[in-house]
This record gives sequence, C-alpha cells and structure tokens, in this order.
Amino acid sequence: MFLRKAFKYRLRPTKKQARRLRAMLDECRWLYNQMLEYRKLAYEELDVSLTKYDELMLLPGIKLERSSLLNEVHSQVLQDVIIRLDKAFEGFFRRVKAGEKPGYPRFRGIHRYDSFTYPQSGFSLEGQNILKLSKIGHIKIKLHRPIEGEIKTCTLICDVNGNWCVSLSCEVSAKPLKKTTKAVGIDVGIKNFAVLSDGTEIENPRFFKQDEKALAKAQRKLSTLKKGTRERRKQGKVVAKVHTRIRCRRENFSHQLSRKIVNEYQYICAEDLNIKKMVENSHLAKSIADASWSQFLRFLSYKAEEAGRKLGLVNPAYTTQTCNRCGHCAEKKLSERQHTCVQCGYSVDRDYNASQNILALGLDGLGVIPRSLRL
Repeated sequence: MFLRKAFKYRLRPTKKQARRLRAMLDECRWLYNQMLEYRKLAYEELDVSLTKYDELMLLPGIKLERSSLLNEVHSQVLQDVIIRLDKAFEGFFRRVKAGEKPGYPRFRGIHRYDSFTYPQSGFSLEGQNILKLSKIGHIKIKLHRPIEGEIKTCTLICDVNGNWCVSLSCEVSAKPLKKTTKAVGIDVGIKNFAVLSDGTEIENPRFFKQDEKALAKAQRKLSTLKKGTRERRKQGKVVAKVHTRIRCRRENFSHQLSRKIVNEYQYICAEDLNIKKMVENSHLAKSIADASWSQFLRFLSYKAEEAGRKLGLVNPAYTTQTCNRCGHCAEKKLSERQHTCVQCGYSVDRDYNASQNILALGLDGLGVIPRSLRL
C-alpha cells in the first residue's frame, strides 16, 4: 500500500533568490485574482459558468499580454493556480448543496496568498543541501531528515515574516508496526487534553493561554501605530511571531502524542466530534480552539493508517452520561466531574467513564469485541 507523505524543510535563499520567489508568488496571486474576475464576469454578464478547462485555454493568451512577468513563472505552476481556484469553487458549491455557509471564493490580498506549487516537474534535489527550481536556480535547503519514497509535488511556502520553506509531497510505502492486542479509548476534553481508557490522564498544555499576555501586549502596541508605516509593519511581524510560536508548539504536541499512541496500541477508538458546531459555544470556543482536537485526530488518523493500526471513530452522544458498568444513562452537567451511577453505584471520574464507553463502542464498530459481550 502506498501513501502520500509531506516532508517540510527550511530554505535558505539569497536576497536575489528571495526577491525572485516573492515575484513569482505575486504573479501567481495576480493570476488567481484575474481568473476569479473572469469567472464572476462570465456568470454575471453572460450567464456562463467557466470551467477549469476553459480557463486553462485562456492561459496562453494571458501570458502573451503579460509576457514580461508571467514568462518568469514555470508553466505548470501557473496551471496549478487555476486548479487551486477550481478547488475553491468546488468547495463553494459543495457547501451550498449541503446548506452550509457558502463562503464564495474571494480575491487574495498580499497576506492571503502564501504558496505556489510545482505539480510534476521543474524541481529536483541535487546532493544533500541543494534544491533546483525552474526559473529560480539552485537554493540551499536544510534537510534535517531524509526524504522517503518518490517526490511527486513541490510546494514553496512563505510565512508572514518572509521566511521560505518547501513541502515535498512523496509517495511512500506503508510501514506497518508489529501487531499487538492492546486497545485504547480516548476522551478529549478541556480540563485534561485527553483521558485514556487505561487511566492515563494527559494534561492540557493550553499553549494559547501561556502566550496570551505576550500576544495582547504586542497587539496593543500594533493598534497604536499608523497604518502603512514601517513601524506598524515591523510590529505586525512581532504579533505574527507570537502566533507562529503558539502554532508550532501545538503542532509539536499533537505530533508527539499521536505518535506515542500509535506506537503502543493496535486498536484506537476516539470520538467523531463536530468541532465546528462546538465552537459556537461562546463560553468554551477559545478553550476548544486552543486544544486543537481536530489537528490531533488528523495526525492520529494518518499515522495509524501508515502504521497498520485500526482507528475507530464513534458517535460521542451519551458517552459521558452512560454508565460503563450497567449501561444506565443519566444527564450530567458540565460542572459534575465525577460519574456516580444511581442504579449500580459505580463511581469514577466522568472522563474515564466516557473513555471506557468510547473504547467499547469503537471495538464494536471495528468488529473486534461486540459491546454486548463487554457489558
């Protein structure tokens, strides 16, 4: 079995190369906005819906009109911009059909378009520290870990501070870990990040809360500076660095925890949470976003697939209210941290009780142990 895996590395371009990369990014952003404008005008004035293929046919003519700039960008990079716009419209129509908030694709400002992709060719690795890019040249790259499999795509990403990195999407063969019989249920929460069915409690690191004061201080200073000034741009980078630090620490935590769980357990059972709906609760939205359960579950999913583990997602309804010992269901307030069953007298931490229910439901869904045999 083959899987797609991304390897991300820091780039070390010279000042001249950094300017070339920035110019390519700006041209890709211009093309994205131009193609979006064509789609809007075609629909509003001609009642015609342009497709991806229609816009790809328009590309040669646009390159002739803007040859001095677009010719400095690899042809497949420009084609990928149109494909990216088409994916945005696919998402828009999917949300309309599902009755969700549509979110029509919008024009991209300078801070809302930060990457471009070589989808097939135009890039290659030379030696241990050189990335060759068409129209750019040879750029130094820090390969802090070896690349696995066959490289399929190359995406260049610029962060808010102007630093560049590259994400290489590779096709790798799955590497199943040694099979075990151990199973675990995971109940994520806010007081503890997660409670496992074996009794392990994982503390919630609350990364946003740790840096909240530093972020507020930086944002207060930013708000006092006049728009368009050099000082405001400089302070904006300070704010961005705080956000980047929070994001990186959160990602690192999710990576390490998901790897530890996948290495230890064969069967992993977790809740299939509707986090988008949960953050509508204004009292808990910030804490839920800070915990980043969706990121953790996403990392857990692809790591489990690569390692040959079984991941079962269960409906979270009543997992907290149902007694794992006798099956009696009783409503609990969020402030009640202890589960005490009025029918059988079973008393235990509510999150541990929920993790046991998640484990039972997950193993039942995976076809390992039917829930009826566990009760």
